[in-house]
Amino acid sequence: MLEPDEQTRPGAPADAVEAVLQRTLEMARDGEWEEAAERLREALEDHPDSPYILCWLGVAEVELGLDGIAYERFKRALAQEPEDPVLLSTTGNALARFDDPEAEAALRTAAMVAPELPQARWMFGAYLVREGMLEKGLEELDAAVRLSPDDPVIHLERGVARALGGDLEAATHAFGQASELAPDDGWPLILLGLTWFELDELDEAVRALDEGARLRPDDLEAQVITALVLTAVGSEDRALEMLERARLRAEGVDEALVLEVEERMNAGVDAALAFLRAGLVPSSFRERLIQRP
Repeated sequence: MLEPDEQTRPGAPADAVEAVLQRTLEMARDGEWEEAAERLREALEDHPDSPYILCWLGVAEVELGLDGIAYERFKRALAQEPEDPVLLSTTGNALARFDDPEAEAALRTAAMVAPELPQARWMFGAYLVREGMLEKGLEELDAAVRLSPDDPVIHLERGVARALGGDLEAATHAFGQASELAPDDGWPLILLGLTWFELDELDEAVRALDEGARLRPDDLEAQVITALVLTAVGSEDRALEMLERARLRAEGVDEALVLEVEERMNAGVDAALAFLRAGLVPSSFRERLIQRP
């Protein structure tokens, strides 16, 4: 995320734009994305070519589910040829989510011109990892963690890199660090639990998955996987509770999945494990790992 209060960077915003960004940042921190987007749209009328306004508006519109128009904001922001490495990395990372080829140059430039900026290094590293350049990506992520060792996102991305590279033991360590640094975030816990499951450490897996699924109540897939793993370790009451949580989320969305999971749970431990191992965990794990930050 952009940090508009850092004015020492090259190409920092003008005072008038800075004032808008400061207020917008406050709104973003409070989750007031509708209000932030409206303020930025108004500011865009006075500063139509400001890459800061365009980029932040794109960020807000992504949060509001307006991906198409957000993409155009990011493209316009990059077209202004900004020099600010935070702006470049934020825009590049956003464009990477749309598989835009211009993302790589923006992220690489940010990492080159600001090698001491953790955001620039980890965002470039995360991009490289998902493009299959694991070794180079890890170099960037290792540099980022040295610069900002308490940033949970960096540890999470290092876990992703390790998992995609097949080093699941190292991945559990990185995901564990991420979850300790961000205890209210269920995403690293779910990744940790899936990694433990792939290592056939069911007791470790269920602890992480149970906590992660409760922190992410709208994550239907996490609920059903957790229900099945709880069944596999003999925690029938907790498994049924998690199944009911999943049923509430699945109404009108994916009720067939919940019914199939229920059948496997009723069939016993072997059926639950077979369903998990045959595809549910591997596919969920892979999809979560390749998801762009």
